[in-house]
Amino acid sequence: MSKRVFRSFALAAIIASPATAATPAERVSEAHFAATFTAHAALPQMAAPAPGAVDLDTFDPPIEEAQVARVIGSGTASYYGAKFQGRRTASGEKFDMHAMTAAHRTLPFGTLVEVTNPRNGKSVTVRINDRGPFHGNRILDVSRAAATELGLIQRGSGTVELALLD
Repeated sequence: MSKRVFRSFALAAIIASPATAATPAERVSEAHFAATFTAHAALPQMAAPAPGAVDLDTFDPPIEEAQVARVIGSGTASYYGAKFQGRRTASGEKFDMHAMTAAHRTLPFGTLVEVTNPRNGKSVTVRINDRGPFHGNRILDVSRAAATELGLIQRGSGTVELALLD
């Protein structure tokens, strides 16, 4: 118990004592202290700007325009996943169900398509890398990752809207 009291007393003494105690020889007069700041109060003259320099106070950076989307239609989309993982797609690359890719019957490989689920308003951008779907009246097969983002996993398929990105 006495150790605890001693520690508390020592801690209180440390907190109460000043962080740096100056000796009389180290004390600086107020006049000297103020003089050190007044000597540096004047700023040097600013150099003239170089020809063609941009005034950053009046400069408005260019705003990047969003990609232009051209609506190409709507229809039913489904998804494919684990059963096809690692198999070759029609474009020659391996299918990755975790990538944002899709299969379409006619769009060129590499085409970027914005797919929107009108039921929940969610949309993703997918890259066409395969052919299909060849089942029913579906217009698109998306990867599992894209289907998850769109909210199609539970139902297996759903109505989507497609737009080409330029």
